[in-house]
Amino acid sequence: MTQTTSAPHHEDGTAPPAARFDAVVEAAVRQGLLGEGCPVAGFIDTEGVRASVGTLHDAFAATPGVLHTFAAKACSLIPVLRLLADCGMGCEVASPGELRLALEAGFPASRIVLDSPAKTREEIRLALALGVAVNADSLDELRRVDALRNPGTASVLGLRVNPQVGGGAIGAMSTATDTSKFGVALRDAGAREAIVTAFRERPWLTRLHAHVGSQGCPLELIAAGVAQTYELAEEINATLGVRQVTSLDIGGGLPVNFADETVHPTYADHVAALTAAAPGLFSGRYALVTEFGRSLLAKNGFIGARVEYTKDAGGRRIALTHAGAQTATRTVLMPDAWPLRIGAFGPDGTPKGGPVLAQDIAGPCCFAGDVVAYGRELPELAQDDVVVLYDTGAYYFSTPWAYNSLPRPAVYGFRVAAGAGRDRTAVTFATVRDAQSMDAIAAESGLAHADALVERSD
Repeated sequence: MTQTTSAPHHEDGTAPPAARFDAVVEAAVRQGLLGEGCPVAGFIDTEGVRASVGTLHDAFAATPGVLHTFAAKACSLIPVLRLLADCGMGCEVASPGELRLALEAGFPASRIVLDSPAKTREEIRLALALGVAVNADSLDELRRVDALRNPGTASVLGLRVNPQVGGGAIGAMSTATDTSKFGVALRDAGAREAIVTAFRERPWLTRLHAHVGSQGCPLELIAAGVAQTYELAEEINATLGVRQVTSLDIGGGLPVNFADETVHPTYADHVAALTAAAPGLFSGRYALVTEFGRSLLAKNGFIGARVEYTKDAGGRRIALTHAGAQTATRTVLMPDAWPLRIGAFGPDGTPKGGPVLAQDIAGPCCFAGDVVAYGRELPELAQDDVVVLYDTGAYYFSTPWAYNSLPRPAVYGFRVAAGAGRDRTAVTFATVRDAQSMDAIAAESGLAHADALVERSD
């Protein structure tokens, strides 16, 4: 599906982010993508995605040959992945499902990296057969690779280490703590020697991988973990007397600013922090791989949802919407760690004005904690209005939670381009994923085996 409508723009043919998204909300309502029959949907700014990828490439431009991979878990939608492949990205995957999606999206196997702390033998066997790069998460996994590896495989093989540099503000997003489940704990007794030995025994092991964390992790912490990994690579090569480690996978994890529309920290800030912590990182001595996800897509997407009812309870105004824990799971379960900006729009999709009122923005899930925002100062919401959850282009509508058997929302890509008129722009939509049907929900819930547990007499 592709549809086009028009909305205002500035005289130079461009629009600031808020105005651009305002136009998209209005167009979505006008075209029936948001309304009573489709009360919640996700939206992706395709040109914004291209611009973010361009900014990433520009930041690393001084070091040629960097493989920038997109963390598929951040937006596991094939059309979005194909857009990223078209922008020159590779893909980082962490499951057989994500590997299948990356291949279907058109990423060459040579530009796919498999990371996971619990890879099965079949998963490893398939990756090696395809020529997908594999980062082993443990010394035990390396021993499994020993048994499965064909000497003729084209796969680049690496080992993930945990530099144990500490955690950030969100513990669940910090992967370089002393007890993190990821990688070989570098500072544990005997671990460094065991890692060097592992490389000595495996001349085909040529990559080191580390990922410190993402949201809540300061750039200095991320850079410290990368620096530890760089120093380990230098030590391995010096000890072995040969340049065996030839590439470093430095992960991703650039935090996103959810407080307003500005992008900070930037990829240029990230490169500056890495350069300060590990001056030799960008010398060309090692090929580099990155694994960014949220920072590429968060600000290039939003969720639109219809207000079904409003009510007052205990002196508090509550707006009941169709965007809750099923599509904003992290925000609902960890509201302090994942606050979202909320926009208020009328039934016609135009921004609401007037006096503001403190309101809770609640979702449709049948548990009391399904609230996206508490006491948010917004123009007074009413039935049939639309709320927008900004900065949700990653990890939100792309991977919904099936709580209450609520359907997966439709997702649309959009473009806002200068139109024929001096004061108009064209808003064009394309379907990324159809809304899940009731038939699909029933099928997914075992309809084909409905009688499997019922004893039937002859």
